Amino acid sequence: MTAILVKELVKKYKNGVQALNGLTLSVNEGEIFSLLGPNGAGKSTLINVLTTYLSPTSGSVIMFGKNVVDEAAAIRTKIACVAQRTSIDTHLSLTENMMFQSKLYQVSKTEAQKRMKALISCFGLERYLKYPVSSYSGGVKRRLDIALNLMSNPKVLFLDEPTVGMDIGSRMAMWDMMKKIRNDFGTTIFLTTHYLEEADQLSDTICIMKNGKEIIQGSPNALREYLHQDMLKISFSSNEEAKSCFELLKSAIDLQESDLRRNKIITELKNGHHDLEKATRRLLEHSVSFLGIEIMQPTLEDVFIRLTGIDEKEAS
Repeated sequence: MTAILVKELVKKYKNGVQALNGLTLSVNEGEIFSLLGPNGAGKSTLINVLTTYLSPTSGSVIMFGKNVVDEAAAIRTKIACVAQRTSIDTHLSLTENMMFQSKLYQVSKTEAQKRMKALISCFGLERYLKYPVSSYSGGVKRRLDIALNLMSNPKVLFLDEPTVGMDIGSRMAMWDMMKKIRNDFGTTIFLTTHYLEEADQLSDTICIMKNGKEIIQGSPNALREYLHQDMLKISFSSNEEAKSCFELLKSAIDLQESDLRRNKIITELKNGHHDLEKATRRLLEHSVSFLGIEIMQPTLEDVFIRLTGIDEKEAS
């Protein structure tokens, strides 16, 4: 079943800026859907339309059979949104926060206590019950924030860059939590992220957008198959070495500016192994020091850069 269906969505602000330009996408019920795009692509505007904060200029959004413009009140009972800033009241205890959230959505006390117990266990929050919320780390606050938003038992959970600023351990714990929310609660997750690895690891479906319009939508594997050629990767010990060798190799194997990625050069093998041989010969002829050269399958980052013209580091 389709949870969200967006067709030809346009949003033009009063100042003349057009943030969405005929966007079309669909989200299936019970999946993790990731929205990717460079800054200014229109991701935040889309989230605001989907969560009924903004009305579109034209086009349509149907969520579980209801129009988000005409039936916004009904839609709000089915969704929850976790923004980048947590919505926790640090003056209340963990359980007080959760019970307060349930009252906002008119959940009965008996049902609220049942949900709270399940969520505390699911999110591993038992150990923090005796400590004040103000003392929680950023990662624990984020887990509590998501748990709070699940107290209303939403059909769709919007997560706006939930792992930004987290260390790798906290980020991986958050990934496990998102999978549990999908698998154990059957909740559809609409995720925005700048971390391509995160989208690749978690998503059932990914949509890449730019300039207010979708470029491609599909599973991570389907997106990787967009690039039919293998990739050539040359690794160096520093960004400076990669940049210097980029100039040396540019004419030999037809490199583009987007092929220079920090301390690596990654480009499509336009002429198969002939490009590998030419690059290796040029490096050896000029006694260039490099860490390795290899042929590899395209990654999600390769697809993202090809379609948007911007790399992951610039996007974030």
